[in-house]
Amino acid sequence: MAGGPTLAAERAARSWGTRRPVAVVAASLALFGWLRTAHGDSERGNSLNDDLLLPYPPPYHGPRHHHRYVRNCQAVLHGNVTHEAWPSDTSTDLPMTTTRGFVSYFPPEGMTRREVYGHFTFVNNPLRTFSVLEPWGLGGCNSSLRATVIETARRGKCLVAQNGGYFDMVTGECLGNVVSDGRLVRNARGLQNAQFGIRKDGSLVFGYLSEEEVLDEVNPFVQLVSGVVWLLRGGEVYINQSKTAECDKTQTTGTFDKFINVISARTAVGHDRFGRLILVHVDGQTDARGLNLWEMAEFLKQHGVINAINLDGGGSATLVLNGTLASYPSDHCQSDNMWRCPRSVSTVMCIHEPACEPPDCNGHGHCVLGECRCTGDFWRGSGCSILDCGPSNCSQHGICTESGCLCDAGWIGSNCSEACVSGSYGDGCAQKCLCQNGGVCDPVHGSCACPAGYHGTICQQECPIGWYGPTCQHPCGCEHGCPCDPETGSCNVTYKAALQDTLATAGQCLAFRMWPGGSDEKSLLTERTWIGFTSVLLLLLVLSALGNLALVLRSWAAERRGRGDYMYHPLKEINGEASHPCPSASGEQYGAKDTQEPSQPEMEALL
Repeated sequence: MAGGPTLAAERAARSWGTRRPVAVVAASLALFGWLRTAHGDSERGNSLNDDLLLPYPPPYHGPRHHHRYVRNCQAVLHGNVTHEAWPSDTSTDLPMTTTRGFVSYFPPEGMTRREVYGHFTFVNNPLRTFSVLEPWGLGGCNSSLRATVIETARRGKCLVAQNGGYFDMVTGECLGNVVSDGRLVRNARGLQNAQFGIRKDGSLVFGYLSEEEVLDEVNPFVQLVSGVVWLLRGGEVYINQSKTAECDKTQTTGTFDKFINVISARTAVGHDRFGRLILVHVDGQTDARGLNLWEMAEFLKQHGVINAINLDGGGSATLVLNGTLASYPSDHCQSDNMWRCPRSVSTVMCIHEPACEPPDCNGHGHCVLGECRCTGDFWRGSGCSILDCGPSNCSQHGICTESGCLCDAGWIGSNCSEACVSGSYGDGCAQKCLCQNGGVCDPVHGSCACPAGYHGTICQQECPIGWYGPTCQHPCGCEHGCPCDPETGSCNVTYKAALQDTLATAGQCLAFRMWPGGSDEKSLLTERTWIGFTSVLLLLLVLSALGNLALVLRSWAAERRGRGDYMYHPLKEINGEASHPCPSASGEQYGAKDTQEPSQPEMEALL
């Protein structure tokens, strides 16, 4: 059979002139066969598993001796080191992987040479672009599942996929060590077969490993798969030494020597001096086409491979490019043995785009060649985990969201840099302030900061009498408990009309409380006033009457006292004459004389 549509076309072109009819037929058959195997049974893996190439008889896999035996039997120049490590390539140059087909003759000269075709795949930055996949994905080995390389590659989004390690043909159990993307899937307990792995630091490891080295936690393996036969060590063929380290009974192909010497489809993994990973696939069929391991090792050495191990071959050898089968299966199909079908295998070596961290870019982007391309206008960072709304990042007055700045209450603008205008507050400055009397509205909550002299939730109340200042917290200090200015606290204040009314009302209220009596209090107050006033006037009248009476009595007493001291003596008596007992008849003369007032000296003498 031909090697695929592209290779068939190349071979047809080389022989187009002399063997044109044959070339056309060969190319047509190759294309038809490739199309047939690329669909239907080829994806389902319904093969007969008839091209077997197993190095050990079941249920065994690998030699029965320990790692110390391998270490003691190797050449002195290697010391106690039973593996080789090489720093891997870390470039991000595109393309990340390149697959090239070849058609070569083995041996190069002579009548017995045969045509061999296959592929080399060169992989940059293998730490980020290479993975060992379980069949059907996570958990496939633990469940002893098997799947075609196409099926596993599709799930792993592989650009290039090639079959990996060995497995039990009966149970489907994965054999050897398996580490997949940092997870230890299977521990072979120190099984001494050739290993290939990549450590956390990116170093490529080829050779024989102890169980302790497999389980190392300081620089753990992130990928690991087991093969059989170390083909190249340090650029030199290492098959004879591998026979000593790995030889044991073999299955189907007879002795271990026959396993090495038989021509068949082969797969291998290695690296070049640049640290690029190299996957090698050779089409063939056991005892009919392909390469033996000696030819394989020399071929790899000629093409610059430094270290390489052999992987599962025969009917397991499969290469898938971009989801399409690119190799010629050697197993026959179950439905019709005219056709060839790919085998369902265990582990798969997958070349994929560099993984992003995290792989899903936190749900805010798409991973493209190892870089998260963030969706939306504001997701940033290598993992699209940072919301960034610009240099000022919402001006510390909001939070950045997928749709931009979500401003805090009291702030607006695309970058939350504008405060609410006076008279508005809240989210989006959509609320109207209610502050009165010059109160200042808080732009966030809408609460009012009242000026001096006012209080209340919206500054609607003046300070109560006796208090002043902001929020009316300070008591007045005026004498006699007089009110002060509600703003400044000054006692020298002219009361407003409203305050006057308040004071009058307060006074009236106080009077009512001091002299209870309801509606008669006013008349009662007037009556008492008049009674008091009348009493005072009456007292004054009595005192005046008593004073006048005293004056009259005093005058009367004085007059009486004066009458008691005055005695009438007739003048005759005084002059020595006899008195007249009777008055004269006329009486006139007597009366005149009697009524004559005494002189001043006489009055004084009388007194």
